[in-house]
Amino acid sequence: MEVTVSLFAANPKAVEDVDQEAQKLSSYTANSSGLVDCEIIDVENIEDEACDAHVPMFVKHTEAMLDEIDRMDENLEDEDPIMDIDSSSSKDPLNVVEYIDDIYAHYRKSENSSSVSPSYMAHQPDINEKMRAILIDWLIEVHYKFELMDETLFLTVNLIDRFLERQTVIRKKLQLVGVTAMLLACKYEEVSVPIVEDFVLISDKAYSRKDVLDMEKSMVNSLQFNFSVPTVYVFMRRFLKAAQSDKNLEFLSFFFIELCLVEYEMLRFPPSMLAAAAIYTARCTLSRFKKWSQTSEWYTNYSEDELLECSRMMVTFHQKAETAKLTGVHRKYSTQKFGYAAKAQPAEFLLDH
Repeated sequence: MEVTVSLFAANPKAVEDVDQEAQKLSSYTANSSGLVDCEIIDVENIEDEACDAHVPMFVKHTEAMLDEIDRMDENLEDEDPIMDIDSSSSKDPLNVVEYIDDIYAHYRKSENSSSVSPSYMAHQPDINEKMRAILIDWLIEVHYKFELMDETLFLTVNLIDRFLERQTVIRKKLQLVGVTAMLLACKYEEVSVPIVEDFVLISDKAYSRKDVLDMEKSMVNSLQFNFSVPTVYVFMRRFLKAAQSDKNLEFLSFFFIELCLVEYEMLRFPPSMLAAAAIYTARCTLSRFKKWSQTSEWYTNYSEDELLECSRMMVTFHQKAETAKLTGVHRKYSTQKFGYAAKAQPAEFLLDH
């Protein structure tokens, strides 16, 4: 706030009044809205003291006010405004911008119903978490070998877990469940689908064509033909857009997510949180400090504090990835095709409480 004061001096009484008023104004201090001290500067060398004209008195900005203005300018520059991530693609009908918020609101509501219980393995008498991890790690390599779409991998794992939650499976049939789930995911996601014989060969002919087809029938009936589920991948695409990602961030984010696919304990986190935490962890890994933008928080609906637990687990997986018994994900992301993402230095500072 800028204050301008005009005083009048025409006679001794007026001068006395002016002096009193000047003393009051000189004690002016900052108020709660951020105003700062001002000092009164008297007009000197008035040529005609008897003049009835108004004699102006000026309020001078102090250095404190100027410093405050500078700080306000800096704060404006440092603000992290929420961006409209859909404005640039609004003219592309394939992006369905007018419906995109409703679509993801539906995904958020339905992700819990399509997720599985993080304790379902307790009801499997012949298989355990380690066997599941071995299967998923192997399927990640099969997925890479067949050059399938990312969506296919995430749907494959979702189908496996949902089926195992509903049906008891003996260990010698676990691999059959895996290859059949990938076959079903391919039929749902891929343009060019591998044939049944491809999966028979990739499993070293441990199962016949009939075995695969029988398991396929069992799985679709158990899952009630429901393949339209919001997997982690669905949220990854949206959240990466909000993060204004480049290839390095994208590769590293998917590296973290695929590490989580292998880990049974990560089933306790909803897909949307896994996606957001992977991007947050990747951002911190690349920048070497905690970084979560207002735009990312807005579109993911997760604050930095809400992501920390999941993110710290990802950092732990990253630390152990190279020397772990299951190295399929690490080897995949140690290649040029995936930007050597696995070779990034783990963000160990996130583990500091």
